[in-house]
Amino acid sequence: MSVFTPAERDYLSTQSLARLATASSAGRPDVAAVGFSVDGDDIVSGGLDLTKTVRYRHLSTNPRATVIIDDLASTDPFTPRGVKVSGPATLEDAGGSLHIRIRPTTIWSWGINQGAPARFAGVEKRDIHPD
Repeated sequence: MSVFTPAERDYLSTQSLARLATASSAGRPDVAAVGFSVDGDDIVSGGLDLTKTVRYRHLSTNPRATVIIDDLASTDPFTPRGVKVSGPATLEDAGGSLHIRIRPTTIWSWGINQGAPARFAGVEKRDIHPD
């Protein structure tokens, strides 16, 4: 069984841009706009010469990341929707280029799973894999 609900998987398949948050070992944060894909239960992101990026340096010493994929289904009425994934991140060689692979430990979603119990303000939270 997938860690993502069918509605989340459908939503993620329609999106191509995400925001990837990392932090240095000293806790200095960074957020980058990235392309992404879903590979099995993982979120995978690449990039041009990833070794020259802040996210690469951060993940080399602090291998955790959070990614948010979101949009507005409507502006009138204001209807946000999205998926946020947090978990350990690995740098992996993918045929000569590096990719970042995030294994979900926690998934939050909003505006996607109709009728799902919400934690607050319509946001659903699921703990998936232990660290």
